Amino acid sequence: MEAFKEYIHAISPLEESTFRELRQCFKATELKKNNFFVADGEYAHQIGFLEAGIVRAFFLNQDGKEYSKQFFVGPSIIGAYTSLLTKQPNRIAQQALTDCKVLVADFEKIEALYDKHHDLERLGRRIAEFYFLEKEQKELEMALLDAEKRYLLMRERFPTIESVIPQYYIASYLGVSPTQLSRIRRKLSQS
Repeated sequence: MEAFKEYIHAISPLEESTFRELRQCFKATELKKNNFFVADGEYAHQIGFLEAGIVRAFFLNQDGKEYSKQFFVGPSIIGAYTSLLTKQPNRIAQQALTDCKVLVADFEKIEALYDKHHDLERLGRRIAEFYFLEKEQKELEMALLDAEKRYLLMRERFPTIESVIPQYYIASYLGVSPTQLSRIRRKLSQS
């Protein structure tokens, strides 16, 4: 729980009384490799703090092709935020790529604390802002950078991920084929 507190306080400090109530909403659990935090089509009800491990957010197109939208490497917040806010079925699955340690809370319990604790509401807003900015940055990178530059940025953001997860997930995240990713990696290793 100490890592959770440090993570939160780095984003937006909470009063000790606020943190005590927030902490009571969360329960420690494990998410085994390949299990879903939230699947496509499910109604999301929980939000999580990924203490350790790697989770990927992905979706399928109409032909069944997977696209990796994001990787979450602990410490990180996970959850199907759009489904939580809209109360609609989730479209972007979140699946563990490694065994994960997660603190899980019912999102409605956290929302209920917003009116009582404005510092918690501010934290929620700042987390949402962070993910909005991250999403916009990825969209710009996909549109403006070539595959090699996107790969180098991915390695910078997620320095340990390549040795742990399948390369086709990384290729999908970068918007390239596994063959293109192999060529990029080979070219960079010869530099």
